Amino acid sequence: MDATTEVRRGVPEGGEARVAALYWEAFGRKLGAALNPPDKARAFIAAHLHHDRGVTALVDGEVAGVAGYQLKGRGLTGGGAGDVLSAYGFLRGLHRVALLALLERSAAPGELVMDGIAVASGHRGAGLGTMLLREVAAVAAEAGCHRIRLDVIDVNPRARTLYERHGFSAVRTEPTPYLRELMGFGAVTTMHRPVTAADASTGREAR
Repeated sequence: MDATTEVRRGVPEGGEARVAALYWEAFGRKLGAALNPPDKARAFIAAHLHHDRGVTALVDGEVAGVAGYQLKGRGLTGGGAGDVLSAYGFLRGLHRVALLALLERSAAPGELVMDGIAVASGHRGAGLGTMLLREVAAVAAEAGCHRIRLDVIDVNPRARTLYERHGFSAVRTEPTPYLRELMGFGAVTTMHRPVTAADASTGREAR
């Protein structure tokens, strides 16, 4: 029997651990220095998700992919400095707060910032990434944004290829050699994609 696939806005109740696991699988290399060990990191992410700042792809009712975004000052992954210090302890948490601060990005007026896409390994190549990107674009259009922005690291060429295929263009690349040993990447490329009227109609059709 064919699997049933749907894209849904928000993180479904009860799906927090699954979303955290997918997010960690995709971005653990970048976040490891700040949030390791992995079990603790996944628990931290799950406990501080902003449910309304994500789009999920469900296959037979199970979360198989997630795309997070930042809009109006809130992103998919939450947890401030106080939460980090509470979870990891004051002495062990201080440097973690500093590392996470290096990854923070703020959206400009009229801009939606993507936090990346994570798709379960068993569902890659099935078009879930495309479905998630289209729905995020619809969110941006409905919010009155004129542009979507994201950052992609140099060790993730597969993601960059996906974004380029869906209308994103590189606008600048910032070398980050000081992060190579800490977080495993040595450059970050910022990409932009304009929001169009067609994006809003795609969202209406999906619902």
